[in-house]
Amino acid sequence: MFINMKKFIIFICFILALGTKAIGKETTYSKELFDKALSEGKVVVVSSWIKYCTSCASQMKVIEKAKKDFDNMEYFTFDVTNKEIAKFFNVQYQTTLLIFKDNKEVYRSIGETTEELIYNALKSSI
Repeated sequence: MFINMKKFIIFICFILALGTKAIGKETTYSKELFDKALSEGKVVVVSSWIKYCTSCASQMKVIEKAKKDFDNMEYFTFDVTNKEIAKFFNVQYQTTLLIFKDNKEVYRSIGETTEELIYNALKSSI
């Protein structure tokens, strides 16, 4: 039984390592850049993440693809443990996706990782 538990723990560690290395997570949000993008009339996409979050990595993969398909939008990400940014956006959970247009929030989802639904939200914001 000890060997099976050891294999299980190694397996879990391996899965966690894959999830965190698949997409590099970094905070790209800054208030100055966010305000500048809005003042220029751009559609702004903001997503939150947290270390070791597999759904965050899945959402980020879709967002990375969307950056190529919707290159007329501005994209920002932030670590949801950054309380100042999380409070500013009223975000309490990782994998929160926000879209802003005309200086107001027009879309919010939590935990959405489906390309079709994220793309539909982006298209409806254009």
